[in-house]
Amino acid sequence: MSVMPTGSAFAAANVAPAQSKSHGFLRIARHGAGPGAMYVVTYHRLQKIEGPPPRPVAAEGAQALIELMERIGVDFRLREVRGALEDVLRFGSANIPDLWLSDEEMIEKGLVEQ
Repeated sequence: MSVMPTGSAFAAANVAPAQSKSHGFLRIARHGAGPGAMYVVTYHRLQKIEGPPPRPVAAEGAQALIELMERIGVDFRLREVRGALEDVLRFGSANIPDLWLSDEEMIEKGLVEQ
């Protein structure tokens, strides 16, 4: 029995290319104050990749912002994320670093134009 995959198994494994993900960050800007504040979230890619430009997504209120960030896949356990949320409340804007999303994920989450 060989440990190496057979030719057909190896070819089948290479047919589906790995989904390439782009490295980027979320920019969150608050407009207004109190429970009626509007938040604008934009994903910015760090690499210059051909494709649709980022599309700002609005969230009306803090609860909608949290739900949007959960849908995007932001990990609230990270210190950087909690600090960024504090900065949004204190200063009105912040960046959440180190997000890796594929083009398909960005379209699915509504972060880019189709």
